[in-house]
Amino acid sequence: MSKILIRGAKILGGEPQDVLIDGETIAEVGTGIEAGDATVVEAEGRILLPGLVDLHTHLREPGREDSETVLTGTKAAAVGGFTAVHAMANTFPVADTAGVVEQVWRLGRESGYCDVQPVGAVTVGLEGKKLAELGAMHDSAAGVKVFSDDGKCVDDAVIMRRALEYVKAFDGVVAQHAQEPRLTEGAQMNEGVVSAELGLGGWPAVAEESIIARDVLLAAHVGSRVHICHLSTAGSVEIVRWAKSKGWNVTAEVTPHHLLLTDELVRSYNPVYKVNPPLRTEADVMALREALADGTIDCVATDHAPHPHEDKDCEWAAAAMGMVGLETALSVVQQTMVETGLIDWAGVADRMSFRPAAIGRLDGHGRPVSAGEPANLTLVDPAYRGVVDPAAFASRSRNTPYEGRELPGRVTHTFLRGRATVVDGKLA
Repeated sequence: MSKILIRGAKILGGEPQDVLIDGETIAEVGTGIEAGDATVVEAEGRILLPGLVDLHTHLREPGREDSETVLTGTKAAAVGGFTAVHAMANTFPVADTAGVVEQVWRLGRESGYCDVQPVGAVTVGLEGKKLAELGAMHDSAAGVKVFSDDGKCVDDAVIMRRALEYVKAFDGVVAQHAQEPRLTEGAQMNEGVVSAELGLGGWPAVAEESIIARDVLLAAHVGSRVHICHLSTAGSVEIVRWAKSKGWNVTAEVTPHHLLLTDELVRSYNPVYKVNPPLRTEADVMALREALADGTIDCVATDHAPHPHEDKDCEWAAAAMGMVGLETALSVVQQTMVETGLIDWAGVADRMSFRPAAIGRLDGHGRPVSAGEPANLTLVDPAYRGVVDPAAFASRSRNTPYEGRELPGRVTHTFLRGRATVVDGKLA
């Protein structure tokens, strides 16, 4: 592999420095580094971050290749600045055996655009009745550490307790989709003023908060790790904050769309805004931003949920829930968190690389930008402004809530172990 010299980049937003990549690792960081025979990337005014890590991605393969494949999803990830993604288990067949998680892992290795770390199902078939092969998935070539029935809640307290006890043996984590099913039957959007006015079934905040409260108590009782997926309400923030004050091993993520969009958008009846958990109120959005800034919420995760157009281009009640998010995540975080002064670029590196890699126990990612470290890197032009055009997406699906919206920032280069996967904003 050739040498690459990134010249004059602001590492984590700091003073401009040069970074020399030699093979798969960072060889040198400093000023005035001589290029020699290296390919030079002029990076004046740009921010250099460790490669982004997503704890929550739906790649749909196997089974729903009409929505996304591991190849198209990892291309989208690379364009968004990600060098590693965790692929959720709600595929067809479900990733509840060593065989399926190994298939997804190998497809990720073949794609070459980013590392794919499969997430194993907690229960067989996501049915919530019997624990899946947690140990076998961990011992497989995929080395699964994160387990989730995402898309469904592990609502049985005994099953959840057993899962927490099981993964403790190998330092695994259970990532919970917190949704009390009886409280959300027929739910179409956030329960509140807007749902009442529109006459749509409400998804109450307490349906999320009650499961989180139960699970942090279970994690404390067992002495295990629990991670809260796509936290979306101010009340959930307070429960997680309380659990962390007790010293319990609880982590949480927030999606970009819950940092920016509110349930007022549902007035359009455009199914692109239909998502689970639903878009909440402005007060919730502000509470989530503050919690991400103060560290109560550990990280940003996309919950990239691709759907074919026929599953979204229909009436609201029949539409699938979910949004694509890999290619716009960093821009939304720049707009909602950096440009508002809530966090700096070092904070972005922490919430979108260091912490998600640590939660997922993902080796080689979420590492400092320093000599001897793996060259998993993302170069960002923060001054860029552009209108979101889904037709230009690398993802196979187009269900973005940001179509036609101007967002700041653009990933110009992504490097996976020293190899450019994105150059000048285009796939390499």
